[in-house]
Amino acid sequence: MMTRQSAIRSRLFASAVVCLLLLPICPLLPESLGTAPAAAASLIEIAELLAHPEQYDRQDVMVTGKVLNVQLATNRQGQPAYGFLLQDQAGTLKVVSLGRLEVHEGDQVIVEGIFSRLRQVGRTVVYNEIKALSVKPLSRLNPDLVG
Repeated sequence: MMTRQSAIRSRLFASAVVCLLLLPICPLLPESLGTAPAAAASLIEIAELLAHPEQYDRQDVMVTGKVLNVQLATNRQGQPAYGFLLQDQAGTLKVVSLGRLEVHEGDQVIVEGIFSRLRQVGRTVVYNEIKALSVKPLSRLNPDLVG
């Protein structure tokens, strides 16, 4: 029996695959289709999140980029956690999550999660962060799509 969360992840994963297949023809699409709302689970560019963080705040997002500066940690309950920077040609976001990271430094990945334009951690404010529900290498989706 599929849980609601796994059903959502399955739909997001399927949407990501479709988006990756359509990327080469995206310049041919009308501009009105270029920026779909996060609720539609479309692939969003990092530049779009950085340009309009209030529009995507606390929304489900899906982005792609390169993994940089991986940091492994343990939370207060002793569970494994991690963080890394997700970078594309237009910008960089921070990604954090619980669990074990199954990708490596330099991997091209697709990240699904909840975007926060700012989060208070004690005296520190963290801007433009995604709490990841899943992080998958693009090569696992279809090796022919990754250069």
